[in-house]
Amino acid sequence: MRRCLLILGCLTLLSPWVDAQQAASEPTEEPSAQSTDIPAGKVEGPFPLLSNIYPGTQRQYWVYVPQQYDASKPACTLIVQDGKRRADEWRLPEVLDSLIHKQEIPVTIGIFVTPGEVPPAKEHAQPRFNRSFEYDSLGDTYARFLLEELLPEVAKSYALSPSPNDRALAGASSGGICAFNAAWERPDAFRRVICTIGTFVGLRGGNEFPMLVRKMEPKPLRVFLQDGNRDLNIYAGDWWIANQDMLSALRWAGYDVKHAWGEGGHDGSHGAEVMPDALRWLWRDYPEPIKTTPQALPDRRIELLLPGNDWQMISSGHQLAEAPVCNAAGELFFSDSRAGRIYRVGDDNKTRVFKDQTGRITSLAFAPDNKLYAIRDAKQVVRFDAEGTEEVVLAEVKCQKIVTLPDGFYLTDESVPAIHWSTYKGKLSLAATLLEPAAALVPTADQGFMHVVPKERPFSWHFQMGAGGLLEHRQRFGYLHLPYLERSSGVNALAVDKQGTLLVASTIGIQALDQLGRVHFILRKPSKDPISGMTFGGPARDTIFVTAGEHVYARKLNTQGAVSYETPTPLPKPQL
Repeated sequence: MRRCLLILGCLTLLSPWVDAQQAASEPTEEPSAQSTDIPAGKVEGPFPLLSNIYPGTQRQYWVYVPQQYDASKPACTLIVQDGKRRADEWRLPEVLDSLIHKQEIPVTIGIFVTPGEVPPAKEHAQPRFNRSFEYDSLGDTYARFLLEELLPEVAKSYALSPSPNDRALAGASSGGICAFNAAWERPDAFRRVICTIGTFVGLRGGNEFPMLVRKMEPKPLRVFLQDGNRDLNIYAGDWWIANQDMLSALRWAGYDVKHAWGEGGHDGSHGAEVMPDALRWLWRDYPEPIKTTPQALPDRRIELLLPGNDWQMISSGHQLAEAPVCNAAGELFFSDSRAGRIYRVGDDNKTRVFKDQTGRITSLAFAPDNKLYAIRDAKQVVRFDAEGTEEVVLAEVKCQKIVTLPDGFYLTDESVPAIHWSTYKGKLSLAATLLEPAAALVPTADQGFMHVVPKERPFSWHFQMGAGGLLEHRQRFGYLHLPYLERSSGVNALAVDKQGTLLVASTIGIQALDQLGRVHFILRKPSKDPISGMTFGGPARDTIFVTAGEHVYARKLNTQGAVSYETPTPLPKPQL
């Protein structure tokens, strides 16, 4: 049988409040670990572990090795936060012995790891206790610690499977949200989660998880939740309500989720009772892979996903792909700004050079004359005909982005900062002065207003588009989600569809805002690289193209893009 490594993180309790816990369903009684017919595994350790990701921290870990472990067969992984104390409270060595013996879960190595502490340099001073910082924080730091430091260290002694389907995470309280968060951030590495008395409250932003679960494109995760109705209710929130909120969000978004509710408090009794059944459920149907099951959700209101359509890489090997744009036929053009080339992707999906030795092209746009307009070296606007013949439109102008309309085009200027308007004959005028540089801009589909996103703000601006390209009545309008503890949304590109949806390519994904400026959905990015450009294209304008790093990606969506230089598209009245 294929081996699996279970990483179980040990959990320090916030408060041992109530003794009794009642299982939501009758737990299965497990044989004693000392039963002669059940081979007993061994727990090795503690082993010390220093960290560079959490500088100066010291911690310990223990490794549970089942008797069935075979070094010639890579094992799956499960990590429990808070070390051997949590593992012992859950009776994990005995439970794992029994379940592995009965082949109800794969052969599993357990890793029980404590949170880090930084010892003081001065006598009688307290250490830095890192538990809340490591466990309650959102973001990918703890997942990186597991993948870059803990697992490689354990893998020196044991053969561990690298498959995300073969790895699970578990924890209680702050360790529970930690287990969920690590899998949430890195579903490419972890797919199975057990979270008991989870701290999805406002200690360090964990209260945002139910909202993020509802808005983010579903991830391939299987999640078991446990809590009791006498859990903590303190300054940071109500644990019992928060866990129910998480269950509701996971169910609504279509996740594979199961729960066990009881009557206990913030302790490990109920978690220990339900742990055998939780592990059976977590590993049921193994080795079948855990997958997402996208479903149409009418309450989402903006439904972009099409079943079976994921990101596809359509071009790669470039130095820096940027500025994707499509012509009237929906064919894709983009630049390699470092190589000084413009490429074209034909109907045969092959990438060919459209124009070489162009200089640094950072923004492209087609116009009503079917010519390709480009910003070169942040100081010129040039245009190319179908054969690549070049013509200079504006020879000396500071500019970064270009957006074309039926009667002219807009340019962003970071030096002032400002937005300029130009006719296609090159007559330039000031459209609006800005409070800070614009990262991207795009008109609404009906061309009544202009969306502008500043570089380092959690919102978009909304301008009325007036006569002669004038932009007036600026308002902070669209709300954006930021990466954890970051001040910048990382926006570089915008697009709109014919329903009035604004797509914002940000660090956390492509955020879809309705006409009223509210994020309904966040589409997963195709890679870890920042998105440098985005556009709708394809014959039906139902494919979104993005550039990221050296690659170009495409994905068909359940919508149609609007084209800024074509006739305006009337928009439906938004739902309030």
